[in-house]
Amino acid sequence: MQFVEHGATAMRQLAPGVLVAVLVSLAAEFIVQTYGGPILLLALLLGMAFHFLSEDPRLASGLGFCTRFVLRLGVALLGARITFEQIATLGLRPVVIVIAGVATTMLASRALARRLGLGDSFAALSGTAVSICGVSAALTVAAVLPQRPDLGRQTVVVCIAVTALSTIAMLLYPPLATLARFSAVEGGVFLGATIHDVAQVVGAGYSMSDRHGDVATFTKLLRVLLLAPLVLTLAALVARRTHDAGRTRLAQLAPPWFLTAFVIIVTLNSLHVLPAPLVRGAVESSQLCLVLAIAALGLRTSLATLQEVGWRPLALMVAQTGLLALVVAALLALTG
Repeated sequence: MQFVEHGATAMRQLAPGVLVAVLVSLAAEFIVQTYGGPILLLALLLGMAFHFLSEDPRLASGLGFCTRFVLRLGVALLGARITFEQIATLGLRPVVIVIAGVATTMLASRALARRLGLGDSFAALSGTAVSICGVSAALTVAAVLPQRPDLGRQTVVVCIAVTALSTIAMLLYPPLATLARFSAVEGGVFLGATIHDVAQVVGAGYSMSDRHGDVATFTKLLRVLLLAPLVLTLAALVARRTHDAGRTRLAQLAPPWFLTAFVIIVTLNSLHVLPAPLVRGAVESSQLCLVLAIAALGLRTSLATLQEVGWRPLALMVAQTGLLALVVAALLALTG
């Protein structure tokens, strides 16, 4: 009985935010059905237009639920669209590009941060957020860095800036990929290897085409896989400096559940053990989840918050973002 009451209370807390995100999603669907256009991009822009609604504290839980759990569920279900045979056709090119992009960004971050008068902690936070997976990467890195008084403020700054920059990249990079005359595979690799957060990668990819979206999602998840070894390396460096070898919790470095679920679904789909109706249902459910999550993300996004960051941290993260994009574009051109 207590469990039922707890569940009912949670539903009441989530309902307002989820319902608003559903309304924005339905509006985006109506526009697409009437006039055409990429539904994920329209859901994002409509959500941003109604950002003022998110200032109501009653919506916070529901919108957060959509941008976290619903998004991750949608990404996991994307595995029903992909098989290992499709992945094999991409070869090692995405893997090499992702590793090179992440390594270059991380190595350059420390030098750039020192040039701007920012510390090594901020370089690690921002470099990982830009090169790996946005806010989730920043929060994971914050857990293994020395717990100094300004770490919390630095983490908030990185989260605000990387979210705004990722949203800008979602809008800007698809036309840049078109101008660069990337193929669908090259465009997907470019989007997946450069945009910061999973949500924006998915939104940008599928706003161009299904093939762009599939490749972008796979490439992005390659970057997510690099989070654990990167954070373990940072933790080892911190432990050596502070003589605190017990700071890293393995549970914090475990693969995200949605990544594990994605791999399992891809495996089952590759073995052709999933019934066709189930595969279609998973693909359709994934689309619904992603539209809902992107709408909620738009509702929570305010580009005006960039004013709170200050010019030096923002300059560093813009430089990191630009460097990552240049490295990936150059590698695509050289390996084409």
